[in-house]
Formats: sequence, C-alpha cells, structure tokens
Amino acid sequence: MTRDGRLGVGVIGAGRVGPVIAAALAGAGHALVGITKGSDPERVEALLPGLPVLDAVEVARRAELVVVAVPHDQLPGLVSGLGEVGAWQPGQLVLHTDAAFGTAVLAPAVAKGAIPLALHPAIAFTGTSMDLRQLSGAYAAVTAPAPVLPIAQALAVELGCEPVVIAEADRAAYGEAIATATAFSRSIVAQSMSLLSKAGVADPGSYLRILVHSTIDHALTEGASADAGLPGGGLAGGAADSIDG
Repeated sequence: MTRDGRLGVGVIGAGRVGPVIAAALAGAGHALVGITKGSDPERVEALLPGLPVLDAVEVARRAELVVVAVPHDQLPGLVSGLGEVGAWQPGQLVLHTDAAFGTAVLAPAVAKGAIPLALHPAIAFTGTSMDLRQLSGAYAAVTAPAPVLPIAQALAVELGCEPVVIAEADRAAYGEAIATATAFSRSIVAQSMSLLSKAGVADPGSYLRILVHSTIDHALTEGASADAGLPGGGLAGGAADSIDG
C-alpha cells in the first residue's frame, strides 16, 4: 500500500462483477494495473478503457490488491493454483467477491503471506455502468481477520456500500440467503411473465413492474417488523393487498 492509502489493483475475472469493482475502486482513486481476459471484451473496454489485459499470474504478481471475481466453483482451484506457481505476494491484499465463501478459501494465498478479505456487494450485477449507481447506497458483506477487518470495511465504503460484518462461520448461511432471494425472485417473476403473455398481455414486464416492487417492499417491511417483534401481516395478506389495491 502506498503512503496515501492508494493501491495498485488487479482483477482476476472479467465477467459481470470484476470490471465493475475495478471501475468503482478506480473512481475512489486507486490505480488499476490489469484485468484478465473475459468473454465480452467490448463491455470491459467500455468500463475500463485502455486497461491492460494480463493473465491471472501476472495480475497477481503486479497488484497490491488482487480482486478475485470468478464463479463460485472456480474460486478454490484458482486460489490454490496461483499459490502453486508462486503468484501470491507477501503483504498483498487478496479480496474475493463470492457471497458464500469467507476467507478460509484464500488459505493458499495466506500461506504465501497474503492478507485475506471477503467482500460481497449485495446487488444484482449487470456488468455495466448501471452497477456503479446501484453500489451507491447498497450494503456489502465483509469478512476478514480482526486486525484487517477495517481494511475490508474501508474498501466497501470506497465502493459506495455500507459494510456489514459477517462472521466466517456465518458466511455459508449468508450465501444461501442471497442465493435464495435472487433465484426465487427471478424464477417467480419469469413464471408470472410467461402466464401473462399467454393471457394476452403485450408487455408483461411493464405490467408487473409496480406490483412486484410494491409487493417486495411490503414483504421487506413485514419481515423487518417480525424480526423486531412488531405486529405485521403475512406474505399472503401483503400480496392480497397489492392485488386488491
């Protein structure tokens, strides 16, 4: 880390998440050193014009902060493989963005002297500049060893998020909660749109937009009330109120 706290940031993973995290960190004043090749180079170039495309080993060797944003099932093998070729550096920050993993998955990097951080912004990434606006005001789950937890929290704030500390032991439950919310929402909305289309509704997405948003808002409010021990209706009641006006 430089004296003013600015970091040289490298990104492994050029899907929907990595380039957006890189753009947000660059906006906070960090210097980008490179990103790995992705399947949509034009989209990455639009977010990160002129950023060098490097292989994963070179990214890890050059960066003070390595952001690893790869699919869940690829993360353990990638971290381990980079450790085997000596890519991880002592004192280097290694941050992954997976919801379900804590810092234990980064053990091969830690064995080489790297500092592990887990940071998951709770948004649905599109891989475009729209995500930068979504990050502002979103929450981010952070997990890290106690001495470096403030670093993870500070990085979340620099992304525009409010950090929420999730214990290592609770990370799997957190990941399940995120997966349930996203998968359930998408599948139910898709099913409803299909039924509306069959019923002759020309633009089912627009038709459902306000109904779905208001129903989710009701559900979130009722869930918060239940957690606080306050009276509140059930999901069925909320849905009926939305439909009946």
